[in-house]
Amino acid sequence: MKASFFKHTLNFIIPGKTSRDVLSKKDSWFLVLKKNENYGVGECSIIPGLSLDNVDQIESELNQLCKDFSMGNQINIDKYDLFPALKFSIETAFLSLKRNNSPFHLFDSDFTNKQKGIFINGLIWMGDIEFMEKQIRIKLKNGFNCLKLKIGGLDFETEMSLIKKLRQKFSPDDLEIRLDANGAFCKNNALEKLERLGNFSIHSIEQPIMPNQQQEMAKLCELSPIPIALDEELIGVNLSSEREKLLDTINPHFLIVKPSLLGGFKDSNEWIHFAEKRNIKWWATSALESNVGLNSIAQWVSTKNNELRQGLGTGMLFSNNIQSPLCIEKDAIFLKEHKKWDLNFFTRQA
Repeated sequence: MKASFFKHTLNFIIPGKTSRDVLSKKDSWFLVLKKNENYGVGECSIIPGLSLDNVDQIESELNQLCKDFSMGNQINIDKYDLFPALKFSIETAFLSLKRNNSPFHLFDSDFTNKQKGIFINGLIWMGDIEFMEKQIRIKLKNGFNCLKLKIGGLDFETEMSLIKKLRQKFSPDDLEIRLDANGAFCKNNALEKLERLGNFSIHSIEQPIMPNQQQEMAKLCELSPIPIALDEELIGVNLSSEREKLLDTINPHFLIVKPSLLGGFKDSNEWIHFAEKRNIKWWATSALESNVGLNSIAQWVSTKNNELRQGLGTGMLFSNNIQSPLCIEKDAIFLKEHKKWDLNFFTRQA
């Protein structure tokens, strides 16, 4: 048995801007586990300022993990709770290894068997009004009828004008509008902004205020005319009792489940279990992983029979993503038979 890892920097075709940051590139580490003739691959994808993982410690943790695996020592995945992206990569690498000669086929579903796609939203990055309008035109032309707009970084009146124009052109039956503030609203005027945005039949808004303000968020969820989805709020909440307490306190309308920010599929499944027990709906999104992590998340969510549109359209954002069978057609993501993984990418790097 042998384990190794390598780092790959993904370059954005167009810088991705949110209310929190502007990203032109981001790092991923790929964990490769080998056993006899089989190998498994997992991706540790870090978003600076958002991922809980300490970037300075990632490679030392990976080095120790590779030594332990190569020596045949048992790997205790639960000890990586403070490194959720790393934990996700370990979990997926072992799932991948178990598939023998099919390391990128992690779950069985109509999606993974290339019979069905997963409906997704179209992501609209923040920018000046002309840039955002251009993205919207392209997404609509490509067949999307659900758009997720990043807001909170421009003047609020400008953003209101854009959303108003979009809604005047397309009815709620023709276009679902989702918003993502990434915590940009101030708690003192967040409700006022939500009430104004509520005039435009908005499907939902993610994380209107910064996390760790549970009482304030609970009040917003109670009074907002727009259903609220928790996103960053879930990061770093590792104990089952704390997860249930958070949901009971805030009582959100939706959860955004990002496996690489929450510690992998086991932890994500627990969040989903607790949410569904409380009739809280959810959808999954990627966290700017390469096609390796995106493939894992898409396959996992395809087993859930979730009818909401997922946030899985991020693979096209990078100029140097890894060649894969993933393909977006209109408003859905597919695995295509005629497209193959670039297996040499892993063997020449590891």
